[in-house]
Amino acid sequence: MRKEKLEELKDYILELKTIKRERLEEEYKYENGVVIGRKGFLNIENYKCYLNNGEIIRREKISKGGIDKSACIVMPVTKDNNTILVIQPRLATIEGVSVELPAGYVENREDSKVAVLRELREETGYSSNNLVYLDKFYQDQACGVACYNYSYLAKDCVKDGKQNLDKDEFIKYFECNIGEAYELINLGYITDIQSKYTMEKAKKYIKF
Repeated sequence: MRKEKLEELKDYILELKTIKRERLEEEYKYENGVVIGRKGFLNIENYKCYLNNGEIIRREKISKGGIDKSACIVMPVTKDNNTILVIQPRLATIEGVSVELPAGYVENREDSKVAVLRELREETGYSSNNLVYLDKFYQDQACGVACYNYSYLAKDCVKDGKQNLDKDEFIKYFECNIGEAYELINLGYITDIQSKYTMEKAKKYIKF
């Protein structure tokens, strides 16, 4: 990888790295004096599952925002055959920061194609009129959200806007050539499975 691009990436990682984690006291929701859930985006739901073989098992499932929200992820490729990665703080990583593909949630009644283009524009300011559907997959079928992640390749991307982030979102976007992006997997910078999987599925559609 080009030395100057790697140094640029390292600067972004250093800027957005989580340096301290402080666990907050849990806030609970009550109904008639009984705890019915937590106040927050993530909740743990308990289930009794009746199997077709007559057995009964207990399982827990994560709920996000009170519903099962699908997600989308995209590998953007520009007309110059570069790709766009994002760097952002990630609590549930050892490093406290993650280098990954643009991604986000599919809103209620929103098509995944619409969602992925919206997330691409919000996180990077890039857009595309050439979207290729790659696959759908579960991120964690053991206890995660019961919904699909949809992966796409966005070809011929152009920078025609600015980032549009939420108040508590801190994201840097990073442009590099296709070969360098795949090299970042081998170098240990891209570690999340959804980015790796999407990049692997996109290989047959892109030029190196």
